[in-house]
Amino acid sequence: MAVRGVTGFRLLIVSLTVLCALPAGASGAPPRLELPPLHAEPDRRAGGRIVDARGREVLLRGVNVNALAEYWKGTRFPTVFRLARRDPQRMAGIGWNTVRLLLSWSRVEPRPGRYDRRYLDRVDAVVRRLSRYGIYTIIDLHQDAWGPSLVGSAGSCAAPTLPALGWDGAPAWATFDDGAARCYTDVREFSPAVRAAWGAFFEDRPGPGDTGIQTRYVRMLGHVARRFARSRTVAGFDVVNEPNAIGDSEQAALARLYARARAAIRRGERAGRGRRHLVLFEPSVIWSAVGSGPPPDFRRDRDVVYAPHVYTGAFNGGPIGREAFAVARQEAAMFGGAPVLSGEWGADPDRARQPGGGYFGRHQAFQDSFRFGATLWTWRESCGDPHKVGDLRAGRLPEVWGAFEVDCQTNRVRGVRRALVGALTRGYVRAAPGRLRSTRWTSRGTLVASGIARRADGSLLAFVPRYRPGRSGGRDQYLPSACRTVRQCPGVRSSGLAGLRTVRAPGGGRYLKARPTGGTWRIRVRSRP
Repeated sequence: MAVRGVTGFRLLIVSLTVLCALPAGASGAPPRLELPPLHAEPDRRAGGRIVDARGREVLLRGVNVNALAEYWKGTRFPTVFRLARRDPQRMAGIGWNTVRLLLSWSRVEPRPGRYDRRYLDRVDAVVRRLSRYGIYTIIDLHQDAWGPSLVGSAGSCAAPTLPALGWDGAPAWATFDDGAARCYTDVREFSPAVRAAWGAFFEDRPGPGDTGIQTRYVRMLGHVARRFARSRTVAGFDVVNEPNAIGDSEQAALARLYARARAAIRRGERAGRGRRHLVLFEPSVIWSAVGSGPPPDFRRDRDVVYAPHVYTGAFNGGPIGREAFAVARQEAAMFGGAPVLSGEWGADPDRARQPGGGYFGRHQAFQDSFRFGATLWTWRESCGDPHKVGDLRAGRLPEVWGAFEVDCQTNRVRGVRRALVGALTRGYVRAAPGRLRSTRWTSRGTLVASGIARRADGSLLAFVPRYRPGRSGGRDQYLPSACRTVRQCPGVRSSGLAGLRTVRAPGGGRYLKARPTGGTWRIRVRSRP
């Protein structure tokens, strides 16, 4: 899915009297935020962590962007929106520090063994744009229902089945469906043609040049890793989105794929004379729906991240509870205690209008409680996205997901979803010296966090959103641009920290920085004096 740019992202929303715009008379762009390289620290008992080169625990929070994905085109509308010029600033204004950037195998390798340099240059340009606003990139090799070529033709399916839509992912030259029916009922992944294509992939069936198609895929991953080997702001590579691994034999095949993919990525990084990045791996596409469990363990190193999509309750109006997060942590322990990052999550945007941000507020509260990374589905969704084509074919006007309202009669963006963006805009500790024990954003807009650190560990970096006064009047109350004591920072209380100061954040918020003095540290940023 996707969303589109909208002007005036001053809609940010949370009533804070701290950490906001520069004092009167200040101007200019916010200073660029350095993004140190990341690695994983596994921990079977307490849960793995993502840590930066300064020794800080990092929470990766952000959104999926499909602007560079190649989808099957089934309507007159474009399938994606481009990343707008101001989008990175808008994302930073919400507080996000991560984009999961969708790439399509069909575009990386449009012909067997031939990689599209111009396409990867476009990817690199987006990575650089995002980094200027303090945003890491996770490069996601995305697929849904195998690829765009498996679309069914009209009249080819007997009732109650329907002709399958095309989707995204594999190129046609790597698609072997063995003539299976391109039809489906409720679940696109259960189309016989999709199942056959995945079966050929798992068995590494020879394709062009008598080379296995899975072998082609892992070589492609190695090429992408080599291209970005030296990037400090690429957080990692997501091996494959929502793999179709149904049943024990395919789960075992998925584990073998992950072992091959990780090895290929590491070879690519070495060939590119770069550094190791995170390697994200996912359970089956049906994980949230039926609790299918993870694949078996595979040959890995320390820098892997377990990345299930925590959609529990999202599609049926149900609740989100602690159990889904606890299960994810338990399963991550099977891989040496790898860190957890929910590569996708979200729900009907209208659920953000419920008290406390509804599903979105509760989901993020659990992200904080478990200290998981997470990237929302999605930033900008076009009405021509295959996710919406089924509704259009059935005569229903679809509602897109994401941060912006889109009129699906014209595919024009109507404006920002204020309730959703408000629910997503939260304070949190994005980089904690030592080990982060807790980070919490209260319903009254107060950030409360704690951790334990050595004096030599890096500085705390917390985000607190922009304060927007009510229409009843009154003056904004801002922290000074460089307050250095608690007395100069009304609303802030801390212990175990020194050198407190603020830095202007893109989008009008504030980053709060402080260095640890050794031992336990705590901080509380109140929304009202």
